[in-house]
Amino acid sequence: MTDDFKKNYNHVRDGGLGFYEQKRGLIAVWGKEAVQFLNGLITNDVAKLEDGAQMLAAFPNAQGRLLAVVRVMRKGEKFLFETEEATHEKVFQNLFRFTFAGDFFVEDLSDQYRSFLIFNSQLVVDGSEPLVFDALGCKIYFAPVGEADRFPASFENPTEISDELYEVLRIENGIPKDGVDMDETTIVPELGLEGLISYNKGCYIGQEIIARIHFRGHVAKQLTGLVLSVPPASANGLTPGTELKTVDGKNAGRITSVTYSPKLAKTIALAYVRYDHLAEGTELKIGDTTAIVKDLPFV
Repeated sequence: MTDDFKKNYNHVRDGGLGFYEQKRGLIAVWGKEAVQFLNGLITNDVAKLEDGAQMLAAFPNAQGRLLAVVRVMRKGEKFLFETEEATHEKVFQNLFRFTFAGDFFVEDLSDQYRSFLIFNSQLVVDGSEPLVFDALGCKIYFAPVGEADRFPASFENPTEISDELYEVLRIENGIPKDGVDMDETTIVPELGLEGLISYNKGCYIGQEIIARIHFRGHVAKQLTGLVLSVPPASANGLTPGTELKTVDGKNAGRITSVTYSPKLAKTIALAYVRYDHLAEGTELKIGDTTAIVKDLPFV
């Protein structure tokens, strides 16, 4: 861990502003039948979304498994969908196929904006107002391309976040990453993200499976945090997919992401843990390493 890394990490964790440019997808949807079509595709209820408000949602497949996690913002008659670059094209195609079925329009706005993850920010920049989405422990700003070059310069005492530093902040904040902590084998409720699913609206793709899990009482496993006894130098040996065991040797889940948290002075991980072992403080094992279950976020 370099001196620059420590300085920038401490700057962000002490409340200083940090920015990380990350390519993301931005898609606009509108039309008289937009609410009807969208509510048949995603896990949350866009009919309740007021102008300027936003919500978290997921696109599931017919088996209730995850296609993409999105944030949806209402801007007048349009719904803006924000998602990771890895799921951008999937979300666009999933929406665009319905433009032939009724009064429903879709436009990919991604190339018109540059996107920044901002930690500890309350600012409004000069020029065109950016679109701002709330995320876990940070905000996602979409700045128009013409304004984006001066966007970081408008911050007061900004720190640019490196890829390495973002990965630490991401895991500390409990932000799941597509292809690492979630994919198309993930059943949507397993993410455990608050506000992701409405259980009161009408039918949507995958709704039967998701509702059955909810009314049964719980998922079989869920994404949560682990604090590990392994020293920082050994953390790289814990790769995604590493199995977790109970203290008596039974399967308890698997690790998805691992890092060292300077704030906690501990190696930490994101992991899917079986329901019976999800309580915070539960002791699990990875070989000779002890792993203590910790509710997210870590920091």
